[in-house]
Amino acid sequence: MSKRTKRPKRAGRPRQWRSPLQLEAVRELDPDGRIVVHNRVVDTLARMHKSGSIREPMLDAGRQFQRQFILAQLDPLRAPDIARIPGNGREPDPDDTTLGARRRVHGAIRALGGHDGPLGSITWHVLGCGCSVHEWVLRQGWGARRVRHEQAQGMLIAALDLLAGHYGLKPG
Repeated sequence: MSKRTKRPKRAGRPRQWRSPLQLEAVRELDPDGRIVVHNRVVDTLARMHKSGSIREPMLDAGRQFQRQFILAQLDPLRAPDIARIPGNGREPDPDDTTLGARRRVHGAIRALGGHDGPLGSITWHVLGCGCSVHEWVLRQGWGARRVRHEQAQGMLIAALDLLAGHYGLKPG
């Protein structure tokens, strides 16, 4: 009987880190006339539109919701307002643009079934806060319920379709 000898493990190449962001090369001319390549991050809506899973009115509705979310100042990552320095004594009053945008965002969320519903939740986090669908599935889900990635994408497509109807962008 022969004895098996253990081979020493070969040191494999370390796995390279890959960013979850998808980049797209954009070619343009600089002022001197030379071709310059810039990398641009492709967001969730652009990827879905490019793959054909959403149509143009749905993309427009998603972009409109994102614009209103930013105008409403509901995004979680922003610099603190200089008017809120301690010792000032008062909260700054939001202007008419901000209040109008907040009303429109909350109206859209109500049209999707509210914050507690699956469509409202995925719209708030993916379109508004800028999370990816995968990140929403891992962190949030819907009311602490596990949701598969395919189901979450279907929820986002349904939410975009309803948003297009809410904003009057769907041909009727």
